[in-house]
Amino acid sequence: MANILHLMPDLEPDEMNYVQSLVNPMSDEEAMQFATIYRNRRREPMLILITTIIGFFGVAGIQRFLIGNIGMGLLYFFTAGLCFIGTIVDLINYRRLAYEYNVKEAQQVVAMMRY
Repeated sequence: MANILHLMPDLEPDEMNYVQSLVNPMSDEEAMQFATIYRNRRREPMLILITTIIGFFGVAGIQRFLIGNIGMGLLYFFTAGLCFIGTIVDLINYRRLAYEYNVKEAQQVVAMMRY
């Protein structure tokens, strides 16, 4: 049983708990493979925060494109972040946005490793 803290010490606490639950049944070799793939696919909360701040001064919606919400990204782009209200909400919830994206990516990596 691999400890995810040793494989990916930079994870947020909630994300670490979730990923650890996925890695528990894996062998050490599978856990290393998972960590390598997942590390490249996940989004850092700070990246979401920075791109959301850029939305105030430049192109709104970049953070939504980064997390795979193309429709919302386009909506933010054409409405100036829904008149900045959506951008403010994303500023407040940037950790949740990153966590939800990362959970989906972790699930996809696990599914990919099973085949």
